[in-house]
Amino acid sequence: MPNHQPATPFDNIESSHEYVSLLAKAVEEALAEVNADIAGVSDFEAGRRKEALQLVHFHLSKLSGHMTASRRILNDLRSLRRLLLEERLMETALQRGA
Repeated sequence: MPNHQPATPFDNIESSHEYVSLLAKAVEEALAEVNADIAGVSDFEAGRRKEALQLVHFHLSKLSGHMTASRRILNDLRSLRRLLLEERLMETALQRGA
């Protein structure tokens, strides 16, 4: 069986799941940085900068939720594919045995 090197991170479900997991980790790191930035904003500069940081936090939080949902969907797809492949292999084995 030839060793297939994926051309993109989305050539199969496993590599897509890994890519989304890495992206989710990057989003979580960015959220931590923004939280630190928000905590570090002084009362003197609390105007537009803090509002902008809070908006960034809001959007990163939404993105984090989407990443979590995407990982779960990809995990479900992996499980379903395994189930379907196993059923197909069992059908083939039964047909050969008959």
